[in-house]
Amino acid sequence: MMTPGNIKDKVSIVGMGCTKFGENWDSTADDMIIDAVYEAYEDAGLGPDDIQAAWVSVTSSGASGTTLANPLKLNGIPITRVENYCASGQEAIRNAAFAVASGMYDIVLAVGFEKLKDSGLRGLPSTNFSDPAIAMGMSAPGSFSLPWAYFFENHNVTKETLGKIAVKNHYYGSFNAKAHFQKAVSLEKVINAPIIAWPLGLFDCCPTTDGASAAILVSQRIAKKFRDDYINIKATSVSVDSVIPGYRPNHEFSGWPATRIASQECYRQAGIKDPVKDLDLIELHDCFSITELVTYCDLGLCTKEEVKEKIDSDFFSLDGEIPVNISGGLKSFGHPVGATGVRMVYEIYKQIQGKVEPQRQVKNASLGLAHNLGGYPQVASVLIVGTE
Repeated sequence: MMTPGNIKDKVSIVGMGCTKFGENWDSTADDMIIDAVYEAYEDAGLGPDDIQAAWVSVTSSGASGTTLANPLKLNGIPITRVENYCASGQEAIRNAAFAVASGMYDIVLAVGFEKLKDSGLRGLPSTNFSDPAIAMGMSAPGSFSLPWAYFFENHNVTKETLGKIAVKNHYYGSFNAKAHFQKAVSLEKVINAPIIAWPLGLFDCCPTTDGASAAILVSQRIAKKFRDDYINIKATSVSVDSVIPGYRPNHEFSGWPATRIASQECYRQAGIKDPVKDLDLIELHDCFSITELVTYCDLGLCTKEEVKEKIDSDFFSLDGEIPVNISGGLKSFGHPVGATGVRMVYEIYKQIQGKVEPQRQVKNASLGLAHNLGGYPQVASVLIVGTE
């Protein structure tokens, strides 16, 4: 099999926008799209007439590019709706980036949004899994809680270990003006919270949330026309497994192969040998505390044997070796699925520009990684962005 190529430094992001995530009862989906996109327009110093093509990510509603064309009055240009479980937001950016890298377009738009609170559901609408035996009675907290048994039995990972992840993310989220939850929580409160799916308690689970985020991508050769502090796409990858992990012989729920494959491919594209040393910050998919712990290992930030000690030593905090989810993560933002992947890149973009709240600003940030994990899970996306 031939080794794939890459689009390193061929595509730049020159403008981004993001709504406040939360219970946005006073905003429609169209309102949020407009708010996010017009913030991106202002950030880049351009307008709707400059956009040559667009991609929109949404999982709960809409079936075509008209979900973007209608509110933004984008007439006559190609607009594509994409969806790939929780990787949907990054899929919008990835497809937009490929279109620019190919030379087809110079200026494109990628938007992710989701309006979940109005549905009245506890989470996403029911997913049509290929196997009804899997879908029957399955819940996201229940399926994602399964790896804890492996880490508890083999590596002494306790409920307190998971609680420290939730405490970290809620702490940084308390400073983030665009987060859904902006309140720090104590370890005692996390441990004693109502159980959702053992051992995951209330604060180990991300909330149901509304939100939208947008990115304007351009050919790198024209990026300086818009701003000096743009960022470049260094690598992008999506991995989709062909067999539900629980159906695999001897699968022990110690990690998700899709994340390992996608991250290794992005490391190859970006020339990263040691992610802890080479990356300045990471936004990863902490839909549940155990997901963040497992992803530390799958991204190669530490081994399974080391993970408990790394968490105890604040290895993943702002002042640690590799800051993870300094935005507050999904714990603080929630997970409006179509928007999450774009929102993560928005965080890295602002961190590199030095434009986030001082309590959570990563010093001299120049290279960051965003990661999403979705489905059973069988889908993982990784995107690396940074300065030249």
